[in-house]
Amino acid sequence: MPMKVIKYLGHFLRSRWGNWSLSLMDRYLASQLIGPLLFSVGLVSVLGVAIGYLSDLADKVVDSNLPLIQASEILLLKVPEFTAYALPISVMLSTLLTYGRLSNDSELIALRGCGVSLYRLIVPALVMSLIVTGVTFLMSELVVPAANYRATAILVEYLQEEHPYWQNKDIFYPDYEQVILPNGEKEKRLRHLFFAEQFDGQNLKTLTVLEWLEERLNRIVVSDSATWNKQEETWDFFNGTIYQLSPDASYKEAYPFEHRQLPLTKAAFEFALQGRDPYEMNIIQARQYMKILKMMGDDKKLRMFQVRIQQKLAFPFICVVFGVIGSALGSTPQQMSRATGFGLSVVIIFSYYLLGFLIGSLGLMGLISPILAGWLPNIFGLAMGGWLLYRFAES
Repeated sequence: MPMKVIKYLGHFLRSRWGNWSLSLMDRYLASQLIGPLLFSVGLVSVLGVAIGYLSDLADKVVDSNLPLIQASEILLLKVPEFTAYALPISVMLSTLLTYGRLSNDSELIALRGCGVSLYRLIVPALVMSLIVTGVTFLMSELVVPAANYRATAILVEYLQEEHPYWQNKDIFYPDYEQVILPNGEKEKRLRHLFFAEQFDGQNLKTLTVLEWLEERLNRIVVSDSATWNKQEETWDFFNGTIYQLSPDASYKEAYPFEHRQLPLTKAAFEFALQGRDPYEMNIIQARQYMKILKMMGDDKKLRMFQVRIQQKLAFPFICVVFGVIGSALGSTPQQMSRATGFGLSVVIIFSYYLLGFLIGSLGLMGLISPILAGWLPNIFGLAMGGWLLYRFAES
């Protein structure tokens, strides 16, 4: 029975879309697409690094005395990010220019005269777009966040630059708990308040912890340093004092210590450890950080991360959108020069990213859901590409 179903589906697809095997036409179209794609990736990546970062990096070397070796390392670390951005743009350029040349040379007319539909002609472009989508996703998740984080770490180490998401000094973390009131309602109450002057990646320096018990300040812990003990699942405090307070919040007793373990929440350490820019995290890291933000009650930053995650998921699929639009526009019967095709690509890419920025801003303001903020540009782009494809296929 399963074999009959498979055979039936195969007959249906062949009758509807024709022969989908790798034909001579597919190999020819793929060979025409690969060259411009690789050239575009290299060109756009180099231009992106040069225009977007080289000038700023040169200023840091001259004005801030950033060592040349570290500057070169940062420049190399930025290449994956600009390459990831270049891949969708390169899909647009390669499909538009390739199908535009084939149309100008009447090759598309000849193929369509042989009974090949326009939908069938763009299959190699769609397959290429899907492959590039996978490559873009892998780069955006596995390479770009780590490279960006390392580049930021170099700037922090050598120039002491301030970065809003990095929790390396003046760390403030409120720890809340849910309390059920006598009337059955839930209320969020402050349980602990952490403040540390510095964080070196392992130890919180000059740490102060305030602890509340039943809506009153119960004790204050002050220490030179503290860190999370993974083996025993507790905090290790070093060289400090525990101040016990009376019910009226007046001083009661003090307990100096050289080393003391306290069973406090690990979330404060994770908050300091994981604080990064969204573009320095992969999706798994971002989701973990969102749990901390949710516990903190930081709704504004939580929504920002929700939008950025959806944008990170949707970003690789821009390759498919640009592949459809580029191959549809390139297949138009009108003559199109390379200069015209390049200019048209710039206009489309700029318009698309502007639309993405505007829709993303609506998501950040809470006017639309994070999912819509991330995926609406792709939906609009695919709709426009599908309409263009249908229009030219029927002409």
